[in-house]
Amino acid sequence: MNLPAHIKGLIFDCDGTLADTMPLHWHAWQLVTQRHDLHFPEDRFYSLGGVPSRDILKMLAEEQGRSLDHIAVAHEKENAYLPLMEQVEPIHAVVEIARANFGKIPLAVASGGTQPIICEVLEHLKIRHLFAAVVTSEMVKHQKPAPDIFLEAARRIGVEPKFCRAYEDTDIGLQAIRAAGMDAVDARKLRG
Repeated sequence: MNLPAHIKGLIFDCDGTLADTMPLHWHAWQLVTQRHDLHFPEDRFYSLGGVPSRDILKMLAEEQGRSLDHIAVAHEKENAYLPLMEQVEPIHAVVEIARANFGKIPLAVASGGTQPIICEVLEHLKIRHLFAAVVTSEMVKHQKPAPDIFLEAARRIGVEPKFCRAYEDTDIGLQAIRAAGMDAVDARKLRG
């Protein structure tokens, strides 16, 4: 896949874009929300792709008039997900774009996940080495749909945002890419 001449850097979301993790995350979410008696329908889970677990839990608790330690429950959700990680498969169409451009232009990951989990997923898929930077939720103040995570990824690979193309699988993520002034690609349309 040839890139337009003005594109000097590529940035990829991880969950649902490079890695087919969303069904596994949904399984972990079901365990944790049932344990804490929180209502969290599957369609809403997918619509909030890219939003950190701690932020989702805080929002659900507030909406449902519940008192819970959203940070501690976010850790519970991560712990429920970890044993499932060995089942993660790559999203081949997107990973191939990264492989084809590796060594030609700088590549980065911009994920609403956490650094240990995202790096472990990338290592599991044997693609961590492709990315000069992996930017995760704890590295920026404002989360998707704010542009911060994509702007930070561009900064770390030394490419102006207007010269970046970024790949996402959620409407919130695409909104963040556009807000960053980057070329946005909906990864959902790349799946075969």
